[in-house]
Amino acid sequence: MALPGENAVDVPAGAAGPAATGHSFRSGDLRLHYLHWGSADGLPIVALHGLRAYAQTWQSLAGALAEDLSHPCRLYALDQRGRGESDWGPVADYRTEVYVRDLENLVAHLGLDEFVLIGHSLGGTNALEYARLHPDRVRAMVIEDIGPGSSAAGEGAQRIRREMRETPMSFADWDAARAFWRSARPNLGEAGLASRLAHSMCEDGGRIRWKHDQQGIAEARLTITPTDLWPAVDAVRCPTLLIKGADSDFLPVATLEAVEARNPRFRPLIIEGATHYVHDDQAQTYNDAVVGFIHQALDSATQEKG
Repeated sequence: MALPGENAVDVPAGAAGPAATGHSFRSGDLRLHYLHWGSADGLPIVALHGLRAYAQTWQSLAGALAEDLSHPCRLYALDQRGRGESDWGPVADYRTEVYVRDLENLVAHLGLDEFVLIGHSLGGTNALEYARLHPDRVRAMVIEDIGPGSSAAGEGAQRIRREMRETPMSFADWDAARAFWRSARPNLGEAGLASRLAHSMCEDGGRIRWKHDQQGIAEARLTITPTDLWPAVDAVRCPTLLIKGADSDFLPVATLEAVEARNPRFRPLIIEGATHYVHDDQAQTYNDAVVGFIHQALDSATQEKG
């Protein structure tokens, strides 16, 4: 269903889940794109993807939410600036403060008062910072595989910086692009691989190129100081599920435990057989955990008010 003043664009459903509609809005000088799944009057959920991902990465979760008829939901997934169908911005604006401003503008555009917020990696940083600034708007939150210090130090941070330096800007053909993803993400299933080829890459001038601003995102990741997330952890007031992939190099178990000790509103969950990309590596387990957590968190809040 299109929002007032919007032209809906059908987005193919892919391997699983319902179809989405695409919309856009203005955030400063940029036109940003987002996807919408679900009923117009369901529980609003906003999802933020990772560093080089895109809105369609939440397709599987959208399907899981749609299957639960007892709790109607509407899921909004933002193509964060420089990614997907959104405009690219200056390198200096690929930073948390600006990403959060984009989220604030999306929330205003949608007219949301309260909602559930989900974020993976970079999206998790942006979600935590938004919740710090607007604690009364976030009813529950899911943070996937990021915590204080994750982006600054450790094997995962080193890996991502290495990827930013070494990722090719283009590929000779689709076979070469497929081989890149197979090497970079060995745990990636066929559905995840197909999604990345379809939504993060395109054919241009006889070569396969990135749809996102690979050069600008890489420069920003290598030069801009990561956000200290401890103040956001301290400020969180809503039930928050903090998910770690058991095989992830990005979110140490020690950090998971430290966050829970510092703020009991965080509920840690380790998912086996998953790396940093939990919602890709173990989609069914991830979806079940997220859907169950959202229902439990909101049911508990309703009982407390009653």
